[in-house]
Amino acid sequence: MNLIAAVDKNWAIGLHNRLLASIPNDMKFFRETTTGGVVVMGRRTLESFPGQRPLPNRTNIVLTRRENYKVKGAQVVHSVEELHEALAGYPSETVYVIGGESVYRLLLDECDTAYITKIDFAFDADAFFPNLDQNPDWEMVEESDEDTYQDLIYHFTTYKKCHHPQG
Repeated sequence: MNLIAAVDKNWAIGLHNRLLASIPNDMKFFRETTTGGVVVMGRRTLESFPGQRPLPNRTNIVLTRRENYKVKGAQVVHSVEELHEALAGYPSETVYVIGGESVYRLLLDECDTAYITKIDFAFDADAFFPNLDQNPDWEMVEESDEDTYQDLIYHFTTYKKCHHPQG
């Protein structure tokens, strides 16, 4: 499985259930990367989308503890076990965890690639992505050239989970 997120210099991802910044190239990268695949998200992430509707041209799976939660156009699961069952028919490399914070933390260890757009700015935030730079199990394997949008500097990075030999 993959993770995909845009983070600021403190690995923040959101404030009041909204993205910290809307960078057209980042949105395009997200759309191109996840289209045709499976996106896994929490309920609040889904509810932050326009019209609270699932993303088009993707299989949307919502992980929530709310037993009676239903959403047209998305599959709702209530546990990691149910999520595994829902994902059984899909190749792992086509599955993208897209947020929010609790879902990223819950599924981090099950993922092997993270596509992180790093924004060189510190925003006010109340939701964070696990800091992969401080996690010995992850290493950055790719980093794009710097780009700017308005006054924000950002670059695309790819992290891979390290497979440490068992001692």
